[in-house]
Amino acid sequence: MPAALTRRGLLRSAGLGVAALTAACTGFTTSGAGGMVFLSTQFRPADEAERFRSLLGRTAPGVSYVTIEESPFAGQVRTQVDAGATKIGLLGGLHGDLAPLADDGYVEDLTGLLADLGARGWSADYLRLARAGTDRTWYIPWATASYLLAAHAEALAHLPSGADANALTYDQFLDWAIAARRANGNRPMLGLPAGPKGLLHRFVQGFLLPSFTGGQITTFRSPEAVTAWQYFRELWANCASSSTGYDFMQDALEGGEVRMAWDHVVRLAQAPAREPQDWRMLPAPRGPRGLGYMAVVTGLAVPKHSPDPGLAQRTISTLTDPSTQIELLRSNGFFPSIDTAIPDDLPPAARLEADALRRQQRAPDALLSLPPVGLGKREGEVSKVFQDSFRAIVLGGADIRATLDQQAGVLQGILDELRVPCWAPDPAADLCRVG
Repeated sequence: MPAALTRRGLLRSAGLGVAALTAACTGFTTSGAGGMVFLSTQFRPADEAERFRSLLGRTAPGVSYVTIEESPFAGQVRTQVDAGATKIGLLGGLHGDLAPLADDGYVEDLTGLLADLGARGWSADYLRLARAGTDRTWYIPWATASYLLAAHAEALAHLPSGADANALTYDQFLDWAIAARRANGNRPMLGLPAGPKGLLHRFVQGFLLPSFTGGQITTFRSPEAVTAWQYFRELWANCASSSTGYDFMQDALEGGEVRMAWDHVVRLAQAPAREPQDWRMLPAPRGPRGLGYMAVVTGLAVPKHSPDPGLAQRTISTLTDPSTQIELLRSNGFFPSIDTAIPDDLPPAARLEADALRRQQRAPDALLSLPPVGLGKREGEVSKVFQDSFRAIVLGGADIRATLDQQAGVLQGILDELRVPCWAPDPAADLCRVG
């Protein structure tokens, strides 16, 4: 399996790569290749950056790829545009990196470019995000990732009667975990990434709460949220106790410690490598409000006063071409943002995950959720609210209503200081209020 599909991809490295370290000190640094500067928060680890530079050199010569951390990214763009001396030609980042720049008028309107690119098959959800609450397009969706369920044949044998593995409800998911545990000598087969570097808080933010409540922040302490946390307690009782030590679920799955798990696609990629015929990748379950799922969406934007807007737009066209989108999947593990066929010669994980991601996104009751938007360095504080809620309610047995009320105060305090709008699936508002 290519190294790219076993790395974190869209997930941020805990440390700084060389380029990012320099960026943190001096603003940003080029790769030394010259040409129009393409400033991006993505592919910061040195090996990922070099693989992408190789792809860019083959497909868009004359473009110099530069990586930078999220916090100084926005500052560089704003400073250069405000000074009327923009040296950056093209921008790449997460929706949360680009949307605030669009809100404040720091990027060009790409509505015409989107029309010129034709029917490449972007989802309506992604195009809506790219409009940032307006009737114009401010970035072109570039690449994407999400989170899925992975299951081995040993676990699949215990699916509830009549349940469709590709269209599970949360009740069926719980029944499955219970049946698998009982069939396994009362040893749980389900694992969740609740380790120190695990992404279990994304399960709560983007999957569980939206599926039960329809929101993430505005429904944080609603009666439906209480029900969701009650459900999570029951599910956790059927999880492997070692889940509190799991950061990447592929390790536990590959080693046979658990036979079913939920995690980010990059953190599941190694599990099916040796015996792909015994594995399934499945969409997340659905709850009373629909199939809540979190998408990690990256985009390409052109800053105001770009030194070469023509080259920037041609580069966007190239990077969203179907063949280049597949090259990016091969090299760096990012899935296409457009509707394009996945070749049969890709590694098993990529093929399995691509099918499940498509099913998840296209479900008739799909409810798109995003990681927090516009929080900058304080995103970790918001994630901690969900992590602390899990530790108190699920691990500690604390009263659910009292815990949610207490954590809601912490969350609202952060949002009040930042004065930011809510993000999907919560409705857009000038100021985000915890409900």
